[in-house]
Amino acid sequence: MRLWVTGYRAYELSVFNDKDPKKLVVKHVIKKDLKNWCDNGLEWILTGGQLGVEQWTVETVLELKSDYPELKVALMLPFANFGENWQEDKQQHLMELKQAADFCGEVSRQPYSSPQQLKNYQTFMLNHTEGATLIYDPEYPGKSKYDHQSILKRQTKSTYGEELIDMFELQDAAAEMAEQSEIDQ
Repeated sequence: MRLWVTGYRAYELSVFNDKDPKKLVVKHVIKKDLKNWCDNGLEWILTGGQLGVEQWTVETVLELKSDYPELKVALMLPFANFGENWQEDKQQHLMELKQAADFCGEVSRQPYSSPQQLKNYQTFMLNHTEGATLIYDPEYPGKSKYDHQSILKRQTKSTYGEELIDMFELQDAAAEMAEQSEIDQ
């Protein structure tokens, strides 16, 4: 079984550094979700390289490999030279994730030239997975709304699965983590 994981960009969640508690909450939710999928036969996670949920997913899969050694992650980029305009530290982190992933590739071997490349990327992800987990809430739109719309369109033609992790679930996870932190002290 192969799962596409995507969601909010870091800036959409107002996460601007690695020590932000919101990042820890999102990674906690990703880990919990992926463990459930792994217990039901998940073999591959496909995700992109966007700053935010996608990179945090790769980080989380790498952490889970000690408990789930059969789990693999593919870092799929929509076009060549993805991230080349980012700050140097963010480019370096993307390079590290690309090297750590079980597979890394580009859907288009050309540098960005048109929005069609992003649509082709969505189609690729839909065609190479059986379902998706999105950390996305339609009540709080972000760029992931386009992925959500493409999934909904696919569902009219197939049994493609989708799990949305919304703001309520993120708030519940934050409260659960805060409570656990108090217990541990």
